[in-house]
Amino acid sequence: MARKGETKHSGVSKFLLGLREKTQNPPEEFPLLPLRELVLFPNTVIPVYITYKIGIDAVNEALKRDNRLFAACLKNDGPAGGRVTPESYRGETWPGGTVVRIIQNLKLPDNTFRVVMQGEYRGAIREKTVLDEYSLVKVEPVKIVNLANPPAPSEAALMRTVQKSFAQYAELSKKIGVDVITAVEKTENPERLANLIGNAIAVKAEKKVELLGIAATEDRLNAILETLSLENEIFGIQKNISGKVKSRMEKNQREYILHEQIREINKELGKNEGEDEFADLEKAIEDKNPPDEVLARAHKEISRLRKLQPLSPEAGVLRGYLEWITDLPWSDYSEDSLDLAEAEKILDEDHFDMRKAKERILEFIAVRQLTEKSGIKGPILCFVGPPGTGKTSLGKSVARALGRQFVRVSLGGVRDEAEIRGHRKTYVGALPGKIIQSMRKSGTVNPVFLLDEIDKLSSDFRGDPASALLEVLDPEQNSTFTDHYMEVPYDLSRVLFITTANSLHTIPYPLLDRMEIIEVPGYGENEKLAIAKQFLVPKELAENGLAEANIVFKDEAIREIIRHYTMESGVRSLEREIARCVRRIARGAVKKEYGKESGKPVSSFKKTVQPAALEKLLGRHRYKNDVVFKEARIGVTYGLAWTETGGTMLPVETIAFPGNGDLIITGNLGDVMKESARIALSYLRSAACRYAFLVSDIGKTDFHIHVPEGAIPKDGPSAGITLAASLLSTLCQTAAKAGTAMTGELTLTGRILPIGGLKEKLLAAIRNGMEQILLPEDNREDWAELDKEVRDALTVHFVENADEAFAILFDRGIHRKKAKKRMHTK
Repeated sequence: MARKGETKHSGVSKFLLGLREKTQNPPEEFPLLPLRELVLFPNTVIPVYITYKIGIDAVNEALKRDNRLFAACLKNDGPAGGRVTPESYRGETWPGGTVVRIIQNLKLPDNTFRVVMQGEYRGAIREKTVLDEYSLVKVEPVKIVNLANPPAPSEAALMRTVQKSFAQYAELSKKIGVDVITAVEKTENPERLANLIGNAIAVKAEKKVELLGIAATEDRLNAILETLSLENEIFGIQKNISGKVKSRMEKNQREYILHEQIREINKELGKNEGEDEFADLEKAIEDKNPPDEVLARAHKEISRLRKLQPLSPEAGVLRGYLEWITDLPWSDYSEDSLDLAEAEKILDEDHFDMRKAKERILEFIAVRQLTEKSGIKGPILCFVGPPGTGKTSLGKSVARALGRQFVRVSLGGVRDEAEIRGHRKTYVGALPGKIIQSMRKSGTVNPVFLLDEIDKLSSDFRGDPASALLEVLDPEQNSTFTDHYMEVPYDLSRVLFITTANSLHTIPYPLLDRMEIIEVPGYGENEKLAIAKQFLVPKELAENGLAEANIVFKDEAIREIIRHYTMESGVRSLEREIARCVRRIARGAVKKEYGKESGKPVSSFKKTVQPAALEKLLGRHRYKNDVVFKEARIGVTYGLAWTETGGTMLPVETIAFPGNGDLIITGNLGDVMKESARIALSYLRSAACRYAFLVSDIGKTDFHIHVPEGAIPKDGPSAGITLAASLLSTLCQTAAKAGTAMTGELTLTGRILPIGGLKEKLLAAIRNGMEQILLPEDNREDWAELDKEVRDALTVHFVENADEAFAILFDRGIHRKKAKKRMHTK
């Protein structure tokens, strides 16, 4: 150890200290023998193989002189890459070394030497002459400051301590020869003692050069004692580590033992930083800049993981958990595109119409532009509409318009609450829920997140996924969303959530209350025509290899496909039918060698799709109009119904015959619709004084109400006025006006209440050739928001009660005349 008040010097500095007092003898000149990782000491004999040219030339020169040369260790370990070349021996050596005498040499057949050298004295290079084959150096001996003779008690104690420490070192290392150990024990010369030990111990060459260069023998022995003590301590730690590891592990787990040894060695030496995989994991988590709570939890789990065996099951669980924390985005944002004009252009390019939905997205971008990064909460939008109207693809367009990442999660058929909130880590194969998984996939904290088919969620004994979504879709709560697997809050407030649904009836009210409903209504015929011309036809031509061909779909042909080959509110079936046409055309194009290297121009293939050609391309008409009679019939009226696939006509038929006053209802009707029929009959019985019934006694007459297409379930209150009109037509034996349809809920006192799904119902009326529509007065505002195309195609009457509706549906002859007697039928 360095004495108090002293500083620790390098090997070069020690040499300079040893040479402050020059000897009177002039420096001697010797050939230089550069050695790699080998330091020779005086009073020692060592065999060396000389296989490199500069060393061979130096030995040859020494043999010509007095068999003496100067052995010095090279400073560098070798060139980059570790490959040793002959030129690398011409590198710089340490200034200190040993003058050695060749006491035996053997020249081998390949011109290399095996020499036995004996160290004579220590010296330092004062001057160096570089020749072509070797170098000559002038060496000045180190002036040795030896111990007193006889040594003082303290000096004798120092020598004995060094000898004892070396004996312990030899016992621990098991690599020291018996003759060396004996020589060290018997020597009484302190300088010889230092040389023997310095040559025997296995330390780095730089350390040996340092020990070689210390002039004062006492200082030299102290340095050797410090080195031996450190090496003995390291041997003791290694032995202790090996004992601990061996007692914990089985003999065949060699890989585990190596890992444990490395870990314990790093722990004892304090070299964990930069060398520990756990430190790398900690750094990766810190680079993600998570909240303090998450960071503290991660440090705690890493600390637990350090104490576990790598092959234990719990270690695998913790490692997986920490990897999830590392992979999640905690502070990575994507910059929003705030160009309103560009966003509007993108939305219009991808989708036709959808005015309300597009306006809401543009409003969000405008507010975002005004608030910049002030922490605006992401809205929860719910697109509701029939299938095939572009709700899902609209979510992708929103992400493209905003410049955000897009992730989609399908909720159809999800029954397990853990699919949303994840599983506890204690379960085998546990994972986070779909929300956290999708956030990792997005890589940012502010993606556009589409929850598709939210109305198709269901529940069973595993929990209610809809309830688990309450926290996700609440802007006031989702900033601290906690997944069961992660167990730490995750901020979802920056996410733009978009949900889609075909119907709102199956969505629980608490969940529905958290969303902003945007209706995406079905398309009319003209809208479908525009969509087909702008989007569907070019898309199918490109996908089927006919983008460069001259193929034209006439408007009349597309209208024919819409009317007779599809029956939907969206355009999915229309796209399939157009694709079928294009594939048939592609087959004909191949027969005419279109696309082959025949020298024909690309646009040489021409085809115009006319209505007359559709039967050949698509077959006979697939759909006809609903069960609608063109002429007026007694007891037959037409209602309008809404389904998840769009609107449809709802014909109602009623007949009367003598009986016991029973009401027979058929047509696979639901409870609500059956109640509407009973309400209609009760209302008409209460209004018998105002209408000229031709039925003598309603109480002794049975009525049979039937709604055709009995295989299809039907339910809902909006058919109330239709059922009442059908009953009144039967009671008065008067047909309702032809080409008239109606919708509205009827109350027991004759009021007509508003209905939903107005556009889909009116589109169904247009498809079936209806001319006049009766709507509840409260739906007037909804009518005003409809497209001009729909409003121009129909004549609408708004009615507040049943009497107003009956006045429009029937002639005045159905009303009772006070001057005439009531007519009876038998």
